[in-house]
Amino acid sequence: MKRVLLVTLVLGAALTVALPGAFGRTEATQATPGITSKSIKIGGTFPYSGPVSSYSPIPEGMKTYFRFVNARKGPDGKRGIYGRKIDFKTYDDAYNPGQTVQLTNKLVLEDKVFAVVGSLGTEQNLAIRPLLNERKVPQVLVSTGASYWGTQYKQFPWTSGWQTDYIAEGRMYARWILANAARQKIAIFYQNDDYGKDYLNGIKQGLGSKTNLIVSELSYEVTDTSYASQIARQRATSADTWILVTTAGTPTVRALATAKRLGWKPDQIIINSVAATDGVMAAAVASVGQDYVNGAVSTGYLKNNTNPKYAKDPAIRSYRRIMSKYAPPGGVNIRNSFYYYGVAKAHDFVKLMYAAGKNPTRASLMAATAKMNWVNPYALAGVKIKTSKTDRFPIDQGKVVRYNNGSWSEISALYKGR
Repeated sequence: MKRVLLVTLVLGAALTVALPGAFGRTEATQATPGITSKSIKIGGTFPYSGPVSSYSPIPEGMKTYFRFVNARKGPDGKRGIYGRKIDFKTYDDAYNPGQTVQLTNKLVLEDKVFAVVGSLGTEQNLAIRPLLNERKVPQVLVSTGASYWGTQYKQFPWTSGWQTDYIAEGRMYARWILANAARQKIAIFYQNDDYGKDYLNGIKQGLGSKTNLIVSELSYEVTDTSYASQIARQRATSADTWILVTTAGTPTVRALATAKRLGWKPDQIIINSVAATDGVMAAAVASVGQDYVNGAVSTGYLKNNTNPKYAKDPAIRSYRRIMSKYAPPGGVNIRNSFYYYGVAKAHDFVKLMYAAGKNPTRASLMAATAKMNWVNPYALAGVKIKTSKTDRFPIDQGKVVRYNNGSWSEISALYKGR
């Protein structure tokens, strides 16, 4: 009887030691929300409706690329990423920061996503940054070039950017102006928020001692329905170079249409890269005519998927194959640069997930964002996706491009914005 009791006690002690380990292993596999043995659930908010709904192809381009990744066999011989398929959940925030907060809370608390990926808008991402960092939820590859993502990584270590930041882009415009239009007068029309002010700061930094070239800097609100007052005042300055820091769709087209209606045609129009897409330019042409926008200047860091120069480029061909096979039923306009942008961004998220390891955690994903070092095939030649512990600007290069008769062409060497 004593022997039986002793064996029982020994077994019980062994189980007591073993069970926590077993439960620990179970908890470890379940400790990272959104990750199972077969899936990676991520999410984001985008303006499917509202004043900048023209950006809505971005998440659809991302989803299309993820469908491709889920179907193909990767370098590990498995579909998806280490056998896990990507499930990308998106919501329409209508470009309203209040809705962005509400819907991001839904993604984290109800949908239990692993990470928030690519959410669009400067003010929108600023609104959700504190809550995501407090909960240690990755906020990665945001669809905004605000400089905060690279300059404030110590305060907000769970947030990372992607595209060329607006200050760097502003510096590129300034360098180009100084080399090509240094004796002209500059008027800047910008969106009155952090997005617009970043560009303004970058342009001024780039001009340095030549900031006296700026004869007007006026802003607009996202809710404005007319820009006539501001643009009439800028016309009165006789500025020769007009820099538009406007968002895609209605704001950019409205600004151009207003200037033409007022009889103002500056010698040089510069349109920021966020708005300088083929879709926006097509709308502008329909509104003001081809002659008015021909010669406009912008910057780019991705290949132009509509430029004949890239017709046989392997990355462009890959993009077209992916879109034709995996885009939603009914087809999409693959010439729309926002789909291309979405595919390029999704490519880098997949690279990050491989770098995060076979058993990824939120922490390992964020660690990977500080060690990016590769070439994105959809980017311009020479552009490197690169970060470090002290450099959190994945893309800081670009070229000046010029618009003529429906397409953008590169007209400069590669600039480094930082």
